Amino acid sequence: MASNEVSVRVPAKVNLQLSVGPARADGFHELATVFHAVGLHDEINVRSRTEGSGIAITCVGEGVSEVPLDSSNLAWQAAALLADTARLEPDIEIRINKSIPVAGGMAGGSADAAATLLACDALWKLDSPRSVLDRLCAELGSDVTFALHGGTAIGTGRGERLTGVLAQGTFHWVFALAGVGLSTAAVYAECDRLRAGEEVEAPSVSESLMQALRAGDPVLLGKSLRNDLQPAAFSLRPSLKRVIDAGDEAGALGGIVSGSGPTCAFLARTAEHALDIAVSLTSTGLVRSVKRTSGPVPGARIS
Repeated sequence: MASNEVSVRVPAKVNLQLSVGPARADGFHELATVFHAVGLHDEINVRSRTEGSGIAITCVGEGVSEVPLDSSNLAWQAAALLADTARLEPDIEIRINKSIPVAGGMAGGSADAAATLLACDALWKLDSPRSVLDRLCAELGSDVTFALHGGTAIGTGRGERLTGVLAQGTFHWVFALAGVGLSTAAVYAECDRLRAGEEVEAPSVSESLMQALRAGDPVLLGKSLRNDLQPAAFSLRPSLKRVIDAGDEAGALGGIVSGSGPTCAFLARTAEHALDIAVSLTSTGLVRSVKRTSGPVPGARIS
């Protein structure tokens, strides 16, 4: 690879649990979530451009018509933030090769931001401490820090404060992808609407889920999956309930809307079992496509 470019591979995530507390004064919600990085990856390539040319973004792959190519893109913001911190001019092209669903509840935009931070840090030879990158990730968004680290971790606050979790073995997943994305902001707003007038408890992580991860027990993990945003996603996109039901009928150990949706995640016993579930889901005609993979996997890495 030429010295004027760096490539980074970064994974998607699924929230094994997403417990959503009441809205905070800053408009965000207090969360207790368990992130799990899975083997669907975006590839980010950052290369130097002529001095004074600034930042440019190109994007190829699945669903790219929905990806902004200006300063509203989190990858652009990541490069600009690191450049501002380092007091240099970011004359770069960011090329995003997408496999993570766009607006799919798998943190594709956050993953691209984390990868861009890591790539720019290497391109500009900053050698920033991980603590500095973590701080910048937290400024960019709730899921960005986890995309940098990967594995399995508890997220608190907005999700940016991470505590690593010991997860034994490998878990096999089937992801049912939708044809049209869902707005995260809209799903949270619908969650607030559905819970209006209720007393919302402080979020906490399920002990049964922690036990399942420690033991590497997919059956217990399947029973412990939980997402407080799922009713809101069903309300905005009723067809998602039919997808979850179809996964259950196909024999999944558990099914859940991933994050704010609309991607649905199903847990399988083995890779062969995942194939059976994928074939069954595909035959329903309810989903755009199906992907099989496993987790946990490492976070953003220079490739």
